[in-house]
Amino acid sequence: MPRTGLSPLAWLDEVEAQRRAAGLRRSLRTRPPVGAELDLASNDYLGLSQHPDVIDGGVAALRTWGAGSSGSRLVTGNTELHEGFEAALAEFVGAESALVFSSGYTANLGAVVALSGPGSLLVSDALTHASLVDACRLSRARVVVTPHRDVSAVEAALAARDEERAVVVTDSVFSADGVLAPLRALHEVCRRHGALLIVDEAHGLGVRGDGGRGLLHEVGLAGAPDIVMTTTLSKALGSQGGVVLGPIAVRDHLIDAARPFIFDTGLAPAAVGAAWAALRVLIAEPWRARAVLEHAEALASMCGAERPDSAVVSVILGEPEVALQAATACLDRGVRVGCFRPPTVPAGTSRLRLTARASLSDDEIGLAREVLTDVLAAARA
Repeated sequence: MPRTGLSPLAWLDEVEAQRRAAGLRRSLRTRPPVGAELDLASNDYLGLSQHPDVIDGGVAALRTWGAGSSGSRLVTGNTELHEGFEAALAEFVGAESALVFSSGYTANLGAVVALSGPGSLLVSDALTHASLVDACRLSRARVVVTPHRDVSAVEAALAARDEERAVVVTDSVFSADGVLAPLRALHEVCRRHGALLIVDEAHGLGVRGDGGRGLLHEVGLAGAPDIVMTTTLSKALGSQGGVVLGPIAVRDHLIDAARPFIFDTGLAPAAVGAAWAALRVLIAEPWRARAVLEHAEALASMCGAERPDSAVVSVILGEPEVALQAATACLDRGVRVGCFRPPTVPAGTSRLRLTARASLSDDEIGLAREVLTDVLAAARA
């Protein structure tokens, strides 16, 4: 029977009440141009988003190329700036080629969907980023989700397949807990079974590897012909956008087949200019990558957490309300931290997520120690 008079959005009220009861209601918080509090929540790992050279790079691109790209890169949105940055980043990480997308999310969507598809197999780690999860769902491939960092499960899935083509997808550094993927072991398995490996280096670029060249470079897999790397420009490089790096044949195929590339407006020139300037700073100042890990180790020590492998320090507190209260208490005392709750993390593992920055001062480390020691003692009591 027709339900006249009933709003088609009435069900949202019940959903909102359920979220609130479970401690999972989210809200937006504005921040000033320069935050008054100590930032241990952002992904600005190298402290470059406010670097004067990076800002100048964005402004120069803005004045030269305008505020927007004016169209998709296949129409009017491609510039010398985009292609120059692609070449520079590919050379830095040891890849044959690169292709810039409007975000890291769309880069993952474009790469995974265009390199799989119906009649192929996708094998995905259970804790891959949401962009990879969505890419698997959109691919129309058969998808097997394997337990976190379980190489034997990946091999079993590949060995049992009937499909001719197979793709394995993983983060290099997992965003919620900062642990590293077993990339060498995964690559060996992929090579034995003729599978492509796609690695999201969003949290590896600028932090791991020689001078911040990423985990693939660190483990000797940079430029491998059967590996595709994706990354974002919004974390270590302090800007915005995404990139797919790999063999030239992959770049050519994505230009023809990746819908997020074909139908999306090209990345704004200012973002490209800022990212390229940030890359130049990283190349000139490789100490920034080392400093991130040193500061992450200091944060982990003061929180009683395991020694981190990345910029991410995860402090598991259990229930959403406990984690949220702890994050609020930190902010009240001038320290902003991340608060991860389901569905971002599994139930029962709500946590504070701290991120180290290369630019943290001794005074800031001291403030973090004072606040986190008190807040965590109360949260764990």
